[in-house]
Amino acid sequence: MRGITVKQFYELTKEHLKLRLVAGAKGLSRRITVPELNRPGLAFAGYFSYFASRRPQVLGMVETHYLQSMEARLRRARIRQLLRHRVPCVILTRNYRPPQEMIEEADREKVPFFRSPMVTMALINKATIFLEDEFSPSTSVGANLLEVFGVGVLICGRSGVGKSECALGLIKRGHRLIADDVVKVQLREGKYLIGTGAEIVKHHMEIRGLGIINVQDLYGATCVKEAQEVELAVSLEEWDSAKEYERLGLEDKTMEILGQNIPHLVIPVRPGRDIVLLLETAALNHRLKKMGKHAAKTLDRELIEVMSRGRALRA
Repeated sequence: MRGITVKQFYELTKEHLKLRLVAGAKGLSRRITVPELNRPGLAFAGYFSYFASRRPQVLGMVETHYLQSMEARLRRARIRQLLRHRVPCVILTRNYRPPQEMIEEADREKVPFFRSPMVTMALINKATIFLEDEFSPSTSVGANLLEVFGVGVLICGRSGVGKSECALGLIKRGHRLIADDVVKVQLREGKYLIGTGAEIVKHHMEIRGLGIINVQDLYGATCVKEAQEVELAVSLEEWDSAKEYERLGLEDKTMEILGQNIPHLVIPVRPGRDIVLLLETAALNHRLKKMGKHAAKTLDRELIEVMSRGRALRA
């Protein structure tokens, strides 16, 4: 089943969200299956049509004061009705004192009940970001990811072709490293590819002949970045004189990652070619294309117009 257990959610966010388990410990195996949270004010009023039961339920100031205003019998009935809708868990914010009925019913129905000192909307925002990150489809790509002139460039190629050396050259020119060797790519909102590096080797690079280096320590904090949208893929390969390489750029090739197609360039590597300069130019050219300025297609169109006028004059 898609999603994470409440226990996983608790263990991964208890420091970030300042969560404390109050009741319902036997229900930690319940699953969160949607990356959203819900405030059950209408449910406490007795309206359960379209109730978002699959989401963690968050009780803030309004819900807490509303429950406290109820007669004890009705309060217990509404809390029990809420918990029996198979909600994954309940979180009480602002360190409000929970109704005794909530603690008793959470234990009875085996629904984890947490408290947090955080402001309600701050907790909802942080928890939503965490859940969206957990639920996003992801994959690992053997490549380097850098931000070059604001463009996320994925540098691909077989081992030993010079990806890390090229990345190091870009860093030296002021561009920023996101990940070396392995890039975790996530699909956000169904259309954006976001690349990050592994936490344990963050800001580090492996350079053959040098070993492991820390880019942040060597070049400063401005040369590293936590995450970046992947917008352009560049594959480096050794020059093959028998192979025909793209010379005009009229055909836009793509690389598919998690169902999304991003522009893809193949750049041959051989002694004397300034690959770092070529990658900078590729990033700038990509920015121009996004602005609707495609140099190759513009030149092709102008040449066709000139030839058409020439034929018309001869006729």
